Amino acid sequence: MNWKKLGITAGLSLSLALAACGSTEDDSSGDSGDTKASVGEQLEYTLTGIESGAGIMVATDNALKDYENLEGWEVSSSSSAVMTEQLGNAIDNEEPIIVTGWTPHWKFAEYDLKYLEDPKEVYGGTEHINTIVRKGFEKDMPDAAKILDNFKWSPDDMQSVMLELQEGTEPVKAAQNWIENNQDQVDEWTKGIEDGSGTVKLAYVPWQSEISSTHVISEVLKQKGFETDLTQAGIGPMFQAIAEGDSDAMTSAWLPRTHGDHYESFEEEFVDLGANLEGAKIGLVVPDYMDVESIEDLEPKE
Repeated sequence: MNWKKLGITAGLSLSLALAACGSTEDDSSGDSGDTKASVGEQLEYTLTGIESGAGIMVATDNALKDYENLEGWEVSSSSSAVMTEQLGNAIDNEEPIIVTGWTPHWKFAEYDLKYLEDPKEVYGGTEHINTIVRKGFEKDMPDAAKILDNFKWSPDDMQSVMLELQEGTEPVKAAQNWIENNQDQVDEWTKGIEDGSGTVKLAYVPWQSEISSTHVISEVLKQKGFETDLTQAGIGPMFQAIAEGDSDAMTSAWLPRTHGDHYESFEEEFVDLGANLEGAKIGLVVPDYMDVESIEDLEPKE
């Protein structure tokens, strides 16, 4: 498989901020006293999205169809970086914004945010992020495979690494900092495993969440004597690389919904080691100051 033909992407990890504030008779600036009915007008009935084709964008397209009150609304595609920049700008000015969001993400550590209720469950419930390896990897590199199988951490763990990345720390350094502060946890992942050798090829989609998990597990493998080779790819090519044996492993499978289609396409061609993180979530997110609690609170375009 030729990685140069995979459509390798660069970007940072997935969110669309849904902001809702209306205007009162005396003030149209969009503070928490505004009416819900004016939210769509202020946002020009547009949700701010991320990269086209991302699982959360597909779910948002479905939300626009399934919620009758979203008739006339649109979702704009941009990038994760643009989305978070627009979210930050809106919060600085206490303006309304609606973005697709997911947890873990550094923005939840940086800002006061909330998910909009999703009564139709278009975005599903909580998700988990799984570790997947190529067929034969457990036989070829059993000690490395055991470390990958033991790798388990929490959304708060991941978000702490992501926040360092957002603040400008290089991925390797951010991973090393987390390991230094959580060595007891890391020791559980490597307990009873002898130092190994050889190179473990890791694939990952370039979201901050996956940059975090991949660099942390990479540094842990290095502690045990392994070399690592990290390759960024789009979601589909990442799954394909594992299925075809061009990469050994990834820690980036958001299931059951976000990466569900890609998972099902290659399910018979890789080995799923199970969840490395529980409690992931996707949906529409707004700043806490917005007077809107549910997707159904939004009004259709007139």
